[in-house]
Amino acid sequence: MTHRLLLLLALVVQFTSCGYENSAYYLNQEANADFSTDPDRSEPGDEYGTIIENPFISTAEEATSTFSIDADGGSYANVRRFLEQDDQLPPAAAVRTEELINYFDLNYPADNPDHPISLNGEVSGCPWAAEHRLVRIGIQGKDIPEAELPPSNFVFLVDVSGSMGAGDKLELLKAGMHRFVDQMEAADHLSVVVYAGRTEVHLASTSGREKDAIRRSINALQPGGGTNGGAGILLAYEQAERHFIPGGNNRILLGTDGDFNIGISDKDELIALIEEKRETGVFLTVLGVGRGNYNEATLEQLANKGNGTYEYLDKLEQLEKVFFHETGKFYTVAKDVKVQVQFNPDLVQAYRLIGYENRVLPNEAFTDDTEDAGEIGAGQNITALYEIIPVPAAATRSTPSFTIDFRYKMPDADTSTPLRLAITDEGKTFFEASDYTRFTGSVAAFGLLLIDSEYKGSATYRDLLTWLRTVTLEDEFGYYRELETLVKKAQDL
Repeated sequence: MTHRLLLLLALVVQFTSCGYENSAYYLNQEANADFSTDPDRSEPGDEYGTIIENPFISTAEEATSTFSIDADGGSYANVRRFLEQDDQLPPAAAVRTEELINYFDLNYPADNPDHPISLNGEVSGCPWAAEHRLVRIGIQGKDIPEAELPPSNFVFLVDVSGSMGAGDKLELLKAGMHRFVDQMEAADHLSVVVYAGRTEVHLASTSGREKDAIRRSINALQPGGGTNGGAGILLAYEQAERHFIPGGNNRILLGTDGDFNIGISDKDELIALIEEKRETGVFLTVLGVGRGNYNEATLEQLANKGNGTYEYLDKLEQLEKVFFHETGKFYTVAKDVKVQVQFNPDLVQAYRLIGYENRVLPNEAFTDDTEDAGEIGAGQNITALYEIIPVPAAATRSTPSFTIDFRYKMPDADTSTPLRLAITDEGKTFFEASDYTRFTGSVAAFGLLLIDSEYKGSATYRDLLTWLRTVTLEDEFGYYRELETLVKKAQDL
């Protein structure tokens, strides 16, 4: 059997075993869809932002570090596409290490019932630099039982321009939308707004009980014309505001390759538009698709500035992850989450935040409630890692090496709430640390190797495989095993 047929059969089994009455519908749609990709097709080229790695900072010069959380997973899926489908290493600008780490559900303990987020952390040896230490900061969003999810006002904003005609773009996005529909309850409503050379409301706000009508609307989407993304964004927010549910979940899901070429096309202008519209209380999820003319630089920043998250859809299995396994990301439990770490100069000579390069904030922004920061969804976890250079022979076990302050807002609030976490370095080696630290440290090293970082130290792909095989975290959907496969592929390339 072909890989595609095996995959389709697996999907049928999955939907049937889960009790979905529409498994035959999915089979019919996907059997006739073409999700093929052609990496050799002639396109202008993908666009990525510039990433300059965070350097080591002396605590004598600046002992405080502040950043916004990043709940995106888009970079990991895009890196996977380069390795699996294109048989090449990704360009360095496509690798955001924090998104590689935060792609994975670590299921941190949710043990703080008084807040929508719970905190944990640990200090261990740094596996790629023997004289350094590795600091892990973990944040877990509270879970919301399915029966307690608020009613939702969703608007799918779909790019149907001519550039979306490839099989790995609109057709893949439509397959994801069909999966999304089965998650909807009767109290939920969905609108579909489309844009190409012109924009229109393709489907007026429709109850989740009318799934067949929604599916027919999705199935009718066809590509053609230019890309007036700015007008589409305006119409989507207008639709979301018209059907706004006070106290509910109001969210736009933008699906596109980011190739804006009509109307507002400048990245800074689009970001300014999104920043203005986030004040409406509508959240934003950006779903990127395709290759060749993929404008990742714009899409990641739109999600960053629009109170939302960015995901990249590279294959059918990614649709399952985004639209079935991790739907909690569509329900924000805390927004504008900031982290500020105060290092003890008596114990720490220097520190380096791994990743989060475009999320670093000035220290004064930490208490400024007008400063935008990242969001975390229901049941979602966020991890940040620091590599630190300790003061030689310092008594680290008797005094905390640092304190970590957090600020967050409830989804409908304008004022932030503070939290604090203190961690003491107990002298653990990397292999004595928790599975959480060994796994996230390994993924961070993967990012360092992919970009040939000057900070990669002694790390090798062979080391990564050894470290990953010590991890015993639950791997229900095989994402950890897939990571091992990608490490081996990167090693071969």
